[in-house]
Amino acid sequence: MLIPSIDLLGGRIVQLLKGEKLRLAFDDFEYWIEKFSAFPLVQLIDLDAAMRQGENSFLVAEICKRLPCQVGGGIGSIQRARELLASGARRVIVGSSLFSQDGVNTAFAAELADAVGLEKVVAGIDTKDGRIAIKGWKAQVELTPDRAVPQLEPFASAFLYTHVDTEGTMRGFPLETAARLRKLTRRQLIVAGGIRSLEEVDALDAVGVDAVVGMAIYSEKISV
Repeated sequence: MLIPSIDLLGGRIVQLLKGEKLRLAFDDFEYWIEKFSAFPLVQLIDLDAAMRQGENSFLVAEICKRLPCQVGGGIGSIQRARELLASGARRVIVGSSLFSQDGVNTAFAAELADAVGLEKVVAGIDTKDGRIAIKGWKAQVELTPDRAVPQLEPFASAFLYTHVDTEGTMRGFPLETAARLRKLTRRQLIVAGGIRSLEEVDALDAVGVDAVVGMAIYSEKISV
């Protein structure tokens, strides 16, 4: 399944290279909402919230009224998760709050799943150079996805794995990584980072993995 992404930064839809350099920016929300209206799931990320430099709550709520979204970005509490679900999000993507320098915060994961329902929780696992990145990809912990996924399995309905090293590059997602992660969990597995063609989406689908696509859509390499 192809899942289009909407990343919000400073009140605009953007695409960043490796989470840092601005490559594309759009103000025409109606155009993209219409483009994505036929998809069963859209990924919506508040980058300002993820980077702890503000938030786009109004836009998030407005888009969730129009599209079936799983929403992420700076969700650090059960209260915030509940607010997003109440505003129309189908699921919440929780990343940084699940990790610390001590490892996986399974206590918070369990509390969140109990509070909002396991089916509403997507565990976000982002990596740079093989280690999990947190706080808008500006910090890292000494933890690998291979260790984290099994510990979070009881507390999430899906995993979102973002390969930051290829994010926004359109150089392709490492299929061997997707195949390895697929063996670690029975939950839905979604990957992101560098996906550049429908053929690649199909290859991921063949191994039971869904694909988030951003840059390739916004730069018109993939037509929706």
